[in-house]
Amino acid sequence: MKRLHGIQYLRAVAALGVVVFHAAERSGTHFAIGAAGVDVFFVISGFIMWVIASERSPSPAAFLRDRIERIAPLYWIATGVMVVGALAGLFPNLRLSAWYVLSSLAFLASRSPSTGDIWPVLVQGWTLNYEMFFYALFAAALFLQARRRLAALAGLFLALVAAGWLFAPETPILKTWTDTLLLEFLVGIAIGEAWLRGAIPSPATGVALIAVALVGFAFVGVTYAGFTPFVLGPLAAALVLGVLAFERHAAVPRLPLATYLGDSSYSTYLWHTMAISVVAKAGSLLSLPGPVVLIAAIVAGVAIGAAVHEILEKPIAAFLKNRRRRRSGAHSMA
Repeated sequence: MKRLHGIQYLRAVAALGVVVFHAAERSGTHFAIGAAGVDVFFVISGFIMWVIASERSPSPAAFLRDRIERIAPLYWIATGVMVVGALAGLFPNLRLSAWYVLSSLAFLASRSPSTGDIWPVLVQGWTLNYEMFFYALFAAALFLQARRRLAALAGLFLALVAAGWLFAPETPILKTWTDTLLLEFLVGIAIGEAWLRGAIPSPATGVALIAVALVGFAFVGVTYAGFTPFVLGPLAAALVLGVLAFERHAAVPRLPLATYLGDSSYSTYLWHTMAISVVAKAGSLLSLPGPVVLIAAIVAGVAIGAAVHEILEKPIAAFLKNRRRRRSGAHSMA
């Protein structure tokens, strides 16, 4: 799959939205619509997985291996930092249990012993429980003939969501695996199919789609009306499709900084709350004004993402890639 700069820019925007959302929470202000960055991420994920699978035809095992190697190591390290910090007394409000830690590491939803909410040790990791479940279902679909996969995935996702509506499970795992949010991956897959078929709208239509998305997000952010996947999902889809309209016609400019922020968006997403917590604590001790804390927290959240991207994410990816090459070379010589 060729590098799509517009998608990288959207990743950067989605990650920054989540950073501002959490920074605003900790500085006494509000930017709730920033949480919709998750909806954008889910739509993008469905799109990318569908296009990659169509272009590369990976085996189910290879697909899962690549996804686990991409997602798990950095998340496990961040979770480990949280666990060590809790045991050292740095996070007095974070209560742990063996199952809670293990389920967090295994991407299985469970309730926090601290609050009863369904989120892992690293709170923002709740989205990865959805992502990994999506990857598992997608890998299963790869056993099917290519022409049958879209219908199979659509039927499966719709059946799961329908089961969630009918039975309203309270068990964390089943609640997650039947959540309406799963449909955002399916919408992304549909956009991916449109991309492969060349059925992407014109740039003029793309402008309209982006405008509708931005106005819609602003409306939800101001009024708090429609803060559901049924509204945020279509808005995220309109944004992604609008950007792809420019991408299809090679009308997306090359912006190095935005590309880099997109590349480091996963690190930023996982680690930004740690930096924000430090800034918020310092701001409280120094009695700094809320706007100052907000700006400092945003900068710190993005900075730690870039640092982790360079220090951990890129070296881990390079190590795993080299290991696969060595194994492939060894097998070819055997």
